Amino acid sequence: MADARQYLKIDGQFEMVRGEITEPSIAYETWGTLNEAGDNAVLILTGLSPSAHAASSTTDHSTGWWEDMVGPSKPIDTNRFFVICVNSLGSCFGSTGPASINPESGEKYRLDFPVLCLEDVAKAGHLVVKSLGVDVLHTVVGNSMGGMTALAYTLLFPGKSQRLVSTSSAARSAPFSIALRSLQRELIRKDAGWKDGHYAEDEPPATGMLMARKLGMITYRSAKEWEQRFGRERATDDISSGKSGPFGIDFEIESYLEAHGRSFINAFDANCYLYLSRAMDLFDASDHGGSIETALALTGLESALVIGVETDFLFPPHQQKELATGLEAGGVNVTFEILDSLQGHDSFLIDMDRFRPVIGEFFGDS
Repeated sequence: MADARQYLKIDGQFEMVRGEITEPSIAYETWGTLNEAGDNAVLILTGLSPSAHAASSTTDHSTGWWEDMVGPSKPIDTNRFFVICVNSLGSCFGSTGPASINPESGEKYRLDFPVLCLEDVAKAGHLVVKSLGVDVLHTVVGNSMGGMTALAYTLLFPGKSQRLVSTSSAARSAPFSIALRSLQRELIRKDAGWKDGHYAEDEPPATGMLMARKLGMITYRSAKEWEQRFGRERATDDISSGKSGPFGIDFEIESYLEAHGRSFINAFDANCYLYLSRAMDLFDASDHGGSIETALALTGLESALVIGVETDFLFPPHQQKELATGLEAGGVNVTFEILDSLQGHDSFLIDMDRFRPVIGEFFGDS
């Protein structure tokens, strides 16, 4: 199957908040057509683990991670909009990151990659946008980490996006979510297979990645959903192979976590995970104005849609409210929605019956 990914190679040194790298590449995909006025471009910035493949296309028919949201006659309608999705700087799906070759040494960056900030991710995305002939975005969209990156975009480049959609995100990470991600990173780094970041590609720190992903899945979903979905059902499949004995897998919820953990081990690079996870913790909108309120008055946005979910305890509703209130105080026309979804933080990927109408209405009004 053809790969729809395109690449922007940045010439010379790319200045980051805490360092620099040489000639990085940024992977991205596009859908739709830029109109003559150049004012119909929508930029999507992703959460921690997705690639730039948000939706299928004529080039790549495989299902994208936001397939139900992006496409012809869908809420982000590619008949109307020129949609760009960028793989984050620091990721392992085409963009330069810790798993990439450092052109100055000929070896992988590993931990020689500079500390990553979401401002760096936003800056790389902005260079992609400019390379495509777009001066001002119609809308910048971000989910979870991507919502923080989208906010960073508006703070770094005020007036360069007319609108913002922020889903299950925040102006900064709360201590609770920082603590959870810190533990995930520690689980990876304490795995003997991590080898201070110098593991072989085919020998990742498997146990650490397994445990980090399991903990992640617990934070991404909700207890209410699992009560309805799994209850105390006993595991019936073979996922418990090698897990026998008095502490083997007995319950379906344990089997579910084991399967998701195993699938992640070879799907995502451990060092990239560490860097992106830390970048989420480091982001704070108040760095751009001295306070969140001051910063949010500087975005140059005309309107914004801020969506939260009642069952999201990783980015709880009060953080969405803080973001919405701050933007509104800064003169932005804000639509604020808290949805009654069961699936917790991951609801924006799953509960399309609630998310599609809200996002569709926001784009339909433009």
